[in-house]
Amino acid sequence: MNRSNRLRNPLKTARGLGSAKDGTGHWIAQRITAVALVFLALYVLWLVVSLAGDDYGTVRAAIARPFHAVALVAFLIAMFWHAQLGLQVIIEDYVHAHGLAIAAQLAVRFICALAAIASVLAVVRIALGAV
Repeated sequence: MNRSNRLRNPLKTARGLGSAKDGTGHWIAQRITAVALVFLALYVLWLVVSLAGDDYGTVRAAIARPFHAVALVAFLIAMFWHAQLGLQVIIEDYVHAHGLAIAAQLAVRFICALAAIASVLAVVRIALGAV
């Protein structure tokens, strides 16, 4: 028996199942989005607090500034990507029915992508001056 196969369950060897070799990349992406979200969330929180009490036109003008718009878009993309990665792990760990797990993964990806697109579109429309 090969030394590397000793730790593998014989059934997994027979079925050809094993590591998907994707865990490290997923883990790194989740940590990168978490670190980015720390700084971006602090910035967005500062922006929201600084605009509290201002009228609608002032808030639109502030969001229309290129730096604010880019930071908000970066926050939205990082937030929805991080949420999708986290929910993926939860589904993989706790949903054991294969069909339900696949349906839940697809639903999470679709909902996160749709919410991210809608949110980014809203910021872009404000930044470009659409009514």
